[in-house]
Amino acid sequence: MTCKSKVILRITWSVTVGVILLGGARWSHAEVAADCSAAAYRAFDFWLGRWEVRLADGRLAGSNVIEASRDGCLLTETWTGAAGGEGFSLNFYDPAADRWRQVWVSAGSVIEIAGGLEEESMVLSGEITDRRTGDVRPFRGRWTPLPEGQVRQFFEEFRDGEGWQTWFDGIYAKVLE
Repeated sequence: MTCKSKVILRITWSVTVGVILLGGARWSHAEVAADCSAAAYRAFDFWLGRWEVRLADGRLAGSNVIEASRDGCLLTETWTGAAGGEGFSLNFYDPAADRWRQVWVSAGSVIEIAGGLEEESMVLSGEITDRRTGDVRPFRGRWTPLPEGQVRQFFEEFRDGEGWQTWFDGIYAKVLE
């Protein structure tokens, strides 16, 4: 299978998961609402809200809106970068695997990561696919609640010969409405 075929397959799988989670699939039997009120489903709620995101040097990175949907079973992320880039992610707790999953899609990349709480931080790892080149690399992210309701988001990717490299390091501050 070529790199391009692998990327298309990964994107197709990610979109299919999104369609199912967002309600695009209809079942022949009566739909029963899932009970997503257990503590495991609430573990990522500290990320909910409308955020202004800044880099460590104080420059504006962009804005992000994290919302709960589907009776609290799904968190959606809508990112708008300061330079105009956009991205979207689906985040959900998978009770069968007992872990959180994120599928991120933007013009430049697809990220599929999974994991859970480690102390106070949500820690997810998996892979990032460059949509232009088809390159697939190990990827990991950490969301850490900070004082005053802020959140630090720290992402790294692994590059052969270079090891783990910072991909993104931002501080989220809630936007007052």
